[in-house]
Amino acid sequence: MWSETRLVTKTATVSLHSNRYEVEAALVGRHVELVFDPFDLTRIDVFYEDRPVGAAIAHVIARHTHPAARPEPEPDRHHHEPSGIDYLGMLADQTDDQLHQQIFGEAAIDYQALVETTDPDQMPGQYQIPHSTDPTAIEEDNRP
Repeated sequence: MWSETRLVTKTATVSLHSNRYEVEAALVGRHVELVFDPFDLTRIDVFYEDRPVGAAIAHVIARHTHPAARPEPEPDRHHHEPSGIDYLGMLADQTDDQLHQQIFGEAAIDYQALVETTDPDQMPGQYQIPHSTDPTAIEEDNRP
């Protein structure tokens, strides 16, 4: 809060930076202290001899902020310092690892095991589970 001293006119008004305010009529001819927020000149508290005597009522507001009041610059919310972490690259690597494990890992489908069969219990193109984990054994099991 800022404060300034003003002389109350015979019409019980004070002026503060092109704005005019009405105060108590008992203060005519006296010096009063006006306490205010420099960013909002619509609300002024009046003090006489260090005692509060009420709020000044705005008559004419030509300026809403004190001319010397400078707002602090707000931080730029859209600008961020780079962290050095490549999140998209990490995600791409993780996806590539998952795909690689699906294709070449234990859970991969062996497309050579998809065979045409005449066996009535097996549908054509049905995945045939190999009897052995040896790749040569899989090829032998899937020969037509």
